[in-house]
Amino acid sequence: MKRIICLMLTVVLVLTGCSANKADSSSEAAKASEPQKVAACTGSLAEIWLLAGGKLSYVTQDAYDEHQFEVADDVVCIGEMKSPSVEMMISEGVDFVIMSSKIAEHTKLKDTLTNAGIDVRYYSVESFDDYLGVLKEFTEITGRDDLYEQNGTNIKATVDKVVSDAKEHESPTVLLLRASSQKVHAKGADTTAGAMLKDLNCTNIADTDESLLDNLSLEEIIKDDPDFIFVTTMGKDEDKAIQTLNDTLTSSPAWSELDAVKNGRFYILPKALYHYKPNAKWGEAYENLAEILYGE
Repeated sequence: MKRIICLMLTVVLVLTGCSANKADSSSEAAKASEPQKVAACTGSLAEIWLLAGGKLSYVTQDAYDEHQFEVADDVVCIGEMKSPSVEMMISEGVDFVIMSSKIAEHTKLKDTLTNAGIDVRYYSVESFDDYLGVLKEFTEITGRDDLYEQNGTNIKATVDKVVSDAKEHESPTVLLLRASSQKVHAKGADTTAGAMLKDLNCTNIADTDESLLDNLSLEEIIKDDPDFIFVTTMGKDEDKAIQTLNDTLTSSPAWSELDAVKNGRFYILPKALYHYKPNAKWGEAYENLAEILYGE
């Protein structure tokens, strides 16, 4: 029902040709200090805004489909993550828009939104440090330093302890894969799960053998023979992603000869913690990986 309402609202606004509602001439800093109507164009960034004590007026469909936090009944959907309705944001008088710097469909909207007098800001969150930086900025806007302590500083203490303990162990070799319904890729330290594995004293063969990033090869994986293999899935149909993984790699008899597979160290990681951003659960995400790697 949310999806149907979302699409209907977007179509109505496009057809009626709503005019821009210009913001007043106050400075960008002042506008962001007390935003009245906030639109978050990814579910992950929407959740961080909520963790900072902010109130949401508009979100994209992925906040309902892919993220495990409650969206209030009065929040309105403004379209899909990669196609948020600019017409709706302007006509509804949105004064603060939160977007991803990694999504081209977001960055190309900057001039349109800015020219309409809307404060639009871009963020990239791939690591725990990225999360802390965004949470810090958001809590400065909302004036909720207590929530930075609760959802940032306190979690950092957990993460720091897990990372420190991991450094006491010999560095295992790992391979991180991302499977979708279309393809399987090797992924490095520039991803959420990859950054965590690096923090936990792992050597990712995709970081040391960059040919795997461009051309995933079972022969190269066999040659490197990592101690652990981790897989994250993307897309709405995890079963199709796993099938693609099977068709690409795991159905081969040679796959079963890898040490990681023979020793039960081949893991499909939970999407909520390792493909999407863990946000308030970063501590849990690090602890779970450390338990797998080091039994602690």
